[in-house]
Amino acid sequence: MNHRLLPLLLATVAVEGLPAQPPNWAVVDSAMGRPAVVQPGGIHRFNFPRSDWSVTIGSTRVLPALALGGWVAFAPDGNAALAMGDLVLAPEELAPVLAKLQQGGIEQTAIHHHLVGESPRVLYVHIHAHGNPLSIATAIHAAMALTRIPAPSPPSAPAAPFSLDTAAVRTLLGAAGRVNNGVYQVSIPRQETIREGGLVIPGALGLGTAINFQPTDSGKAAVTGDFVLLASEVNPVIRTLTDHGISPTSLHNHLLGEEPRLFFLHFWGEDDARKLAAGLRAALDRTNSARPGL
Repeated sequence: MNHRLLPLLLATVAVEGLPAQPPNWAVVDSAMGRPAVVQPGGIHRFNFPRSDWSVTIGSTRVLPALALGGWVAFAPDGNAALAMGDLVLAPEELAPVLAKLQQGGIEQTAIHHHLVGESPRVLYVHIHAHGNPLSIATAIHAAMALTRIPAPSPPSAPAAPFSLDTAAVRTLLGAAGRVNNGVYQVSIPRQETIREGGLVIPGALGLGTAINFQPTDSGKAAVTGDFVLLASEVNPVIRTLTDHGISPTSLHNHLLGEEPRLFFLHFWGEDDARKLAAGLRAALDRTNSARPGL
């Protein structure tokens, strides 16, 4: 253990007879080796974008924010935390990372692909842990050290003007998003409360439908992401996407024991951004998604 972290670690330990103290997130950030993005509900998200890669699908270069953004998020639970995430790995990184995660007590809940036809091949590993957040962060950092994921970089220069008509996409899709490193990202939560092992899992731990638009040229875009679905919704959404020229690319779980059971349907499309947004809206209408603007 890094002994410089010991005073901070002691602040996370409950003392008998006293109320449990919340995690000291400064020491968790230090153990993870990168700062967290703090989200509503006290959730701390750590991002691991694969900016070291040049991944293409056909002639389209996949930006890290489109489909190569690994992450781990911590939801506080007293003096402990529930951690979930999605690690983006090269095939040769898979075995050593899995071994190191298992050694550190970090569980895997899914190993699969999200894309079809990408070069080089990309694998996604979903992880789960509950306990001391410092121990979890230390174990994840050790596993990530076995990859080529770069260290966090300082903020870049202001981005060039974004070429996608986000106002039109927002209106057609019925949900607002944000521009992040060249990609318009939208997250739409489900209506249900999701539990696993008696704990409520916040939507920010990967349980919201994710839709990402990357501008290509002349009003066109590449779109990808995943729908979070109940079993009864899977095939209606697949039919709706294919009817609108959007290709389902993978169907699987991301968790193991959640209630209600969820399925994750990934997709890919390249076309006029408005046409894609309309097709995705039609698919969203087949789900029990939260509907602030739907």
